[in-house]
Amino acid sequence: MPAFVSIREVGPRDGLQNEDPVPADAKVRLLDALSATGVRRVEAVSFVHPKAIPQMADADEVWQRATRAPGVRYSALVPNSRGAQRALAAGFTEVEVVVSASDTHNRRNVNRSTEESLDDIAGLIALLHAAGASAEVIVATSFGCPYEGDVDPGRVARIVDRVVADGADRVAFGDTTGMATPRRVRELLTAVRAAQPDIPVLLHFHNTRGTALANLLTALELGVTEFDASVGGLGGCPYAPGASGNVATEEVVHMLHDMGIDTGIDLTALLEAARLAEELVGRQLPSGVLRAGPRTRLARD
Repeated sequence: MPAFVSIREVGPRDGLQNEDPVPADAKVRLLDALSATGVRRVEAVSFVHPKAIPQMADADEVWQRATRAPGVRYSALVPNSRGAQRALAAGFTEVEVVVSASDTHNRRNVNRSTEESLDDIAGLIALLHAAGASAEVIVATSFGCPYEGDVDPGRVARIVDRVVADGADRVAFGDTTGMATPRRVRELLTAVRAAQPDIPVLLHFHNTRGTALANLLTALELGVTEFDASVGGLGGCPYAPGASGNVATEEVVHMLHDMGIDTGIDLTALLEAARLAEELVGRQLPSGVLRAGPRTRLARD
């Protein structure tokens, strides 16, 4: 097992994107609270058209008002070159773009085929590199699609081959519908690494079917050390019916710390941020650690 695991907190973007819109003030409060937990990476906002994702209509304002904590790497998600230009103008040097392994999901998400998105991504990577920014390609529905069912790991591997050839700095695999299991994680990583053993990999698990921590543990055993997680378990996918929240950051941190694996994150501060997230969205979040309370947390937390 690794001594350290890097967690990217995605609650401010992926989490709030799937809730009823909250005011910019609330988003800034949550972003600042998470930045103070010791987390090393935060997905802060996405630069999308407000008609497509109204929850992110105030991305520029939120980012301008947020406090940049020393030592924290902030990233933004963009759907196209216009979004990339906005992210660069806002000062982001780490930018993510998403493509779905499932053609149907890709059309529902961005109204184009997977192949068309890959063509656009090639130009987007060049745009980002020319501005001195890095490009991470997230492959959504990597483990299954709500419309097409199972997704062949070989198809995902071919997408990775394409984006690596086009210059992607890193890749991430999204379990958009929570269909991943330890078997699927093992098969996908095996297929990808057969052709691309050196590309940095991050995994993004949902807990729709209660397998997120088991999947994360399997990925750890296979050498993956970078994961997404969302405070309180916020999140889902507006274009994946039935997809519940992301794996809760505090559940991941709790498990890793008990295994002797450092994350740099203060669990107590993280739980306070999760309580704030509950307050801001106005509902109880699914986090088991948040529900358990301090008496049942491990002493080493």
